[in-house]
Amino acid sequence: MLTERAAALDAADPLARVRERFLLPKEVVYLDGNSLGALPAAVPGAIEDAVHRQWGTDLIRSWNGNGWWEAPIRTGDAIGRLIGAAPGQVVAGDSTSVQLFNTLLAAARLRPGRRLLLTDPDHFPTDQYIADSVGKLLGLEVRRVPAREAAAVLASEGEDVAVAAYAPVDYRTGELYDMTALTAAAHVAGALIHWDLCHAAGAMPIGLDAMAADFAVGCGYKYLSGGPGAPAFAYVAGRHQQNFDHPVTGWHGHADPFAMSGTYTPGPGISRARISTPPLLSLLGLEAALTAFDGVEMAAVRDKSLSLTGFFQECADTLLDGLGFTMATPRDPERRGSQVSLRHPEAYPLVAALTARGVIGDMRAPDLLRFGFNPLYVTHADAFHAVRELHDIVASGAHRTPEFQQRPTVT
Repeated sequence: MLTERAAALDAADPLARVRERFLLPKEVVYLDGNSLGALPAAVPGAIEDAVHRQWGTDLIRSWNGNGWWEAPIRTGDAIGRLIGAAPGQVVAGDSTSVQLFNTLLAAARLRPGRRLLLTDPDHFPTDQYIADSVGKLLGLEVRRVPAREAAAVLASEGEDVAVAAYAPVDYRTGELYDMTALTAAAHVAGALIHWDLCHAAGAMPIGLDAMAADFAVGCGYKYLSGGPGAPAFAYVAGRHQQNFDHPVTGWHGHADPFAMSGTYTPGPGISRARISTPPLLSLLGLEAALTAFDGVEMAAVRDKSLSLTGFFQECADTLLDGLGFTMATPRDPERRGSQVSLRHPEAYPLVAALTARGVIGDMRAPDLLRFGFNPLYVTHADAFHAVRELHDIVASGAHRTPEFQQRPTVT
């Protein structure tokens, strides 16, 4: 029985106690951490201290006395541990879009004379928009090549490719691509690789240094649970930092920021990837959120992720058979991220009906139901409960009532 299997798997879960580090409503099964992570218990107190003591009492003295100035690199190093980056290669602050634009354009500048920028036609829209913008600014041809075909293009036309910009996880289906192989293919061609880790950071081991990645960015509000609009991060491999020439330069990245020079001189190392004053309250919230990973090895996170997603697929096979669902996420563990997506022609009302029952996932048009599994707080019992509720909704036709047909602005 699936209930007994869920109980047995949860009883053997080495990360079970980590769930206590999150403030989760008891009546909710939360499977949307791939869009917005749940609230870590350490965050409210950290924000309260930042507002009332650091800002309210210490005021501007907090830049020195409370370490505000060092927060972007301090938080970057904490993220670096989770993505396989040695200290001094990650900085946190600004939005994903800003970090993406800065690093992607800087990467292309490191390969002058090459005319192609490769990106994925299935990339998140912002990634595609910014690739087009970088292409216009630098006079590059932006070619959309699916991730699974990129290595072949690099092998045949690699001498023309400046940068290959991809994500390891398809945000719609959860399909996982081979980062190491594509990184190696780019380097054989003399190109640079740029990774968007928004749907991977905090959910699996990544090993940026081990694979010799060049650049990467990622958001702080999905699996890292930094809160809505949490600052993003940028990874610049140490070997590129001396020549990192980014387009959006601000005084925090200056070699001598308080000299107030009218001309820009980049700071040393990863500090030159800073721009200007970061959103400190959000940044300190993200830093506090990352303590949920204290003592947690990413290999254990990945093991539980695969167990959760595999069990969810097993439940779907058993309980949703014949109800119009198809599996969009690969069954091969090596090709699966930390989410499972199902296809159904009535995806939106089904997700709305699930939400009304306290099971929160999301959907992507036209027909994808997405379920994200953060191994730090999702259980196998959660996975089973979600599929059982989905079965009951479809079997009863509960999703066809008018209240579930009208779409809100955000889904």
